[in-house]
This record gives sequence, C-alpha cells and structure tokens, in this order.
Amino acid sequence: MDEEKKILAGVLFAPGEASLRAIKLRTHNLCTEYNRTFEDETERRSELIRQIFAEFGEDGFIQGPMYIHYGRHTKIGRSFFGNFNLTIQDDALVQIGDHCNFGPNVTIVTPLHPLLPGERRLMADKEGAVKHMCYAKPVVIGNDCWLGANVVVCPGVTIGENCVIGAGSVVVKDIPANHVAAGNPCRILRKITEADSMIHKPDVLGDNRIVD
Repeated sequence: MDEEKKILAGVLFAPGEASLRAIKLRTHNLCTEYNRTFEDETERRSELIRQIFAEFGEDGFIQGPMYIHYGRHTKIGRSFFGNFNLTIQDDALVQIGDHCNFGPNVTIVTPLHPLLPGERRLMADKEGAVKHMCYAKPVVIGNDCWLGANVVVCPGVTIGENCVIGAGSVVVKDIPANHVAAGNPCRILRKITEADSMIHKPDVLGDNRIVD
C-alpha cells in the first residue's frame, strides 16, 4: 500500500515520503500563486482553484490568502465563501457542502500524531525503515453551514447541515444538523428554529424582506 492509500485508510503514514511531498509542494506553490493575485483577476483565480482542489462548485469565492495542504483531498460544493486565511490541512478527505460561509482564519485539520513522544519522533515500517509517522481522519461539513472567525475543526469531525459555529470555537466532536454551537471545546448551545428568522428582528431587518 502506498503512502497516500495509507492516509485514506486511516493508518499510519510517512508525510515525508517523496510522492506525498511532491503533491504538497505542487499545491503549496499553487496557493502561493493564488495569494499573489489581485481580487479582480477572476479568470486566473478560477484556473488556480481548479488545479488546487479535487472539486470546487460554481459561484464559489475564496478571498485569499489561503493555505491548502494537498488540495486533491478536498471537495467543496456550490456557492462557497471563504474569507481571509482559510487553512485546510487535508491529509485525509475534507468534504464541504453547498452554500457554506467561513469567516476569517478558519482552519480545518485532519492529521493526528502519536501521543507518546518517542512514537511521535520515529516509528518503523514493515521493512524496518525508521520514519516520522502520523495518521489522519476525514472532516465533513454539511450544506448551509456558517463558521465564524477563527473556528478550528479538528480531525474526524462531522458538522451537520444548517449549523452555525461561533467565532473562536474549537470543534472536537460532531455537531448535529440545525444547531448553534460555540466554545473551546465547542458545545451545542441550542437548535435553530423559525424563531431565529430575521422577521422577528425588525430593527435589523429595516426595509428589507424575507425571500420566499
């Protein structure tokens, strides 16, 4: 089993292995190119986005700068918005649904490291070669989620659709659909209901209206 297949199987892999380093170098360089573009260079940005991610849905926008690790392990749905400093360390697979909005400095991480320091430094593969190793768990974020500024989503987490994650949260456990959650560690605060409609906040709604 090659190192990339080990990642996707959830077993220990060697991140310094040549083929993985080549994937990351390519993606890091593409991100550097993206981060050097101007916001109105839409065609160039679209071209780079297509090269970075496995999938990126229509009508999406990433403010930049962004920092993506593999890219080919991340799928992003339609109408995505990612604000400044989006970071996705997608050793394992990352799936982001449609109509998601991320505030500044959102970070998604999938890799994990052994807890014992000796194992964290070195492990031996089946041939006895001694290497630095880690493992990774996928992250799934459902449709219509809003992640506030400085949210960190940790390895193995699933966030259900229609969730709002408060700014500064560290999400270490799954969040069920249709909930507001916040904190470090992130905790469910309450379910989102029709009572949360802007129609009940006329001072904020002003002369705007709800779209049917």
